[in-house]
Amino acid sequence: MFCNQCEQTGGGIACTVSGVCGKKPEVAELQDRLVLALRRLSEAALAVGSKATHEDVELADFTARALFSTLTNVNFDAVALHQLIAEADEKTGKLAAPLTPAWKEARIDAFSADPDTRSAMQILLFGLKGVAAYLDHAAILGQRDPEASAFLYEALAAGAPGKELDLPGWLDLILRCGKTNLRALELLDAGNTGHYGDPSPTQVSLGHRKGKAILISGHDLADLEALLEQTAGTGINVYTHGEMLPAHAYPGLKKFPHLAGHYGTAWQNQKKELPGFPGAVLFTTNCIQDPGQSADKIFTTGNVGWPGLIHCPNRNGKRDFSAVVAKALSMPGFAEDEAGRSVLVGFGRKTLLDAAPALLDAVRGGAVRHIFLVGGCDGAKSGRNYYTEFVEKAPADTLVLTLACGKFRFFDKDLGTAGGLPRLLDAGQCNDAYAAVRAALALAEALGCGVNDLPLSLVLSWYEQKAVCILLTLLALGVKNVRLGPTLPAFVSPNILNLLVKEWNIMPVTTPDADLAAILTPAQGA
Repeated sequence: MFCNQCEQTGGGIACTVSGVCGKKPEVAELQDRLVLALRRLSEAALAVGSKATHEDVELADFTARALFSTLTNVNFDAVALHQLIAEADEKTGKLAAPLTPAWKEARIDAFSADPDTRSAMQILLFGLKGVAAYLDHAAILGQRDPEASAFLYEALAAGAPGKELDLPGWLDLILRCGKTNLRALELLDAGNTGHYGDPSPTQVSLGHRKGKAILISGHDLADLEALLEQTAGTGINVYTHGEMLPAHAYPGLKKFPHLAGHYGTAWQNQKKELPGFPGAVLFTTNCIQDPGQSADKIFTTGNVGWPGLIHCPNRNGKRDFSAVVAKALSMPGFAEDEAGRSVLVGFGRKTLLDAAPALLDAVRGGAVRHIFLVGGCDGAKSGRNYYTEFVEKAPADTLVLTLACGKFRFFDKDLGTAGGLPRLLDAGQCNDAYAAVRAALALAEALGCGVNDLPLSLVLSWYEQKAVCILLTLLALGVKNVRLGPTLPAFVSPNILNLLVKEWNIMPVTTPDADLAAILTPAQGA
């Protein structure tokens, strides 16, 4: 076992005995074998030409879904991974295309002894895993792009023996991966807003209602909608967890009166938070951990898998959550109402763009000095209190735009207002980085400057591969001066890091005080 794809990898180098995430060596090997099977499938798809790469929707959907299954904290079920490998091999055989005979190694970096080339190959693979996740989410909502799927095939097949690339070739693929991810984010945004309307600012209760309860975690809004439909009239209240929090801002979801509020914080706290939830729990995408003592009430669906848990099918429009409903009805639920606090969500793409004129006036008038995008993945590793302190210490004439689960370090803080706007603006899930990008580009156009000249700084936290592909998107767009933490990726070699610093001025976070001073004092840096 050698896994270094997430931020909390063992010793800052790799997990070699067992994954910090809970992944066992058998599962790690199966995930590597699945990647290899998808490389063969991609090579076969490219060999037979446009019929596979542009017309076979089922093949494209499978490739994205299967690669998504190898992302951190998604599928720990060996049986499910064996099935995906078998299906990939079967699809490869049906394409009847000639394959490179030397495809033997599952790990992409096994194909090069050069550390910088290995690093570039890993950056690409991990970026592709994030792209696959967003393409899968978008496909569930009927949004697809044949060109995005064709790139996935091309990038997965790259580097086969006899088809090696030099370092510039890998770097080119990395930037193209970032551009493809922007398209994937655009597709998912279209799917979410097309089905559920544009998010609008909404107060979400952190308390609970008396009665039976189901907690739903993950990212897939279609699963939440199906659960709400299947629990309507049952007396069960549905609560969001983790990255489902932004769902409360969508008109098509908040119309359900039994969407009661939000419970808990970030994914890494589930072991201490879920035992106290008096109802059933449904995981829809990634972010699952060892369920431990809560296993009897936890269910999975979609790509998520954990050995021994009941898995609810949700493909081809078939979402059957009857087992989850039955479990919730058998449990006590909340005994009393509890009002609790509330948090404001819903600053998605349209809301941010609509607020742009007011924001421009605030910037020009001096009411808003600077905007910080503080977001990304949360995690259990030490050092992430940096983001809490950064937001707490940000001056009162600055705004904090946030998204993804990194916001749970400060999501319930009252920062007041600046320039007539809430100082804390929750843009949504990790995929809503698209909303932030669109808003930044619109502001740059309105101010007649480049995006790097805006009074905007990105202070990002990363954990898994969706964060990797979002960073690649920023690089592809030419965004510079990004601060990244709490640690730099183990799979980035010193020379590749130097390239990132030279071309994009990527820098590690240091301390909140030092970074704020550097950002807000022009003579000291970005």
